[in-house]
Amino acid sequence: MSAEMTQIMGEFIGTLILVLLGDGVCAAVNLNKSKAQASGWIVIALGWGMAVTMAVYISGFMGPAHLNPAVSIAMAMTGAIGWNLVFPFIIAQMLGAFLGAVLVWLSYLPHWEATKDQGAILGTFATGPAIRNYPANFITELIGTFVLVLGLLAFGENAFADGTNVFAVGGLILAIGLSLGGPTGYAINPARDLGPRIAHAVLPIGNKGTSDWAYSWVPVLGPVAGAIVAVGVFSLMV
Repeated sequence: MSAEMTQIMGEFIGTLILVLLGDGVCAAVNLNKSKAQASGWIVIALGWGMAVTMAVYISGFMGPAHLNPAVSIAMAMTGAIGWNLVFPFIIAQMLGAFLGAVLVWLSYLPHWEATKDQGAILGTFATGPAIRNYPANFITELIGTFVLVLGLLAFGENAFADGTNVFAVGGLILAIGLSLGGPTGYAINPARDLGPRIAHAVLPIGNKGTSDWAYSWVPVLGPVAGAIVAVGVFSLMV
């Protein structure tokens, strides 16, 4: 396998693990008769932080482990990767996110029929606003992703013992979730939201409702805008 294909495969596998564990914790908290049902936002935020950490550890030896189209675009803007890799990375991330969501569906197979709340089912797969206000929701996703990408770029300027930088990334995700996740559920990653939303739309999930396509542009364009702003700010900082 060529070096480029290895990196692309790393993005696929890493994003699969990211969504499997991340949407998995959402399923654990949201779905009826789950042993972790109603365990709360702190569990979800911590679960996503650890999901990112484990996904990067599992796939990071294969490539940069962006696992996020907004991060890949930002890294291409800084010259860390070539623009020729951005589209293949995004496709791999989207496919990995979709398959990760399918595996969550299989993991909790009996629980969909036991769950009557359509919002809880969709919330297992994709994000949604606590208060639907598209401009405000867009700004929230922009700010969250701005913090994410600015943090990742700043981490690159710091010295870490081998392997420990991944925990800094997981801690950053946890901090964003706890502090900024309340308004929109903090997608901060177009693949993390869109891939599972497509899975929600096509899978034969019991009791599911709409996939809320009217909102779907927010967790795609908001993170991309936030990443671009972060690159601009970081360029002024350094």
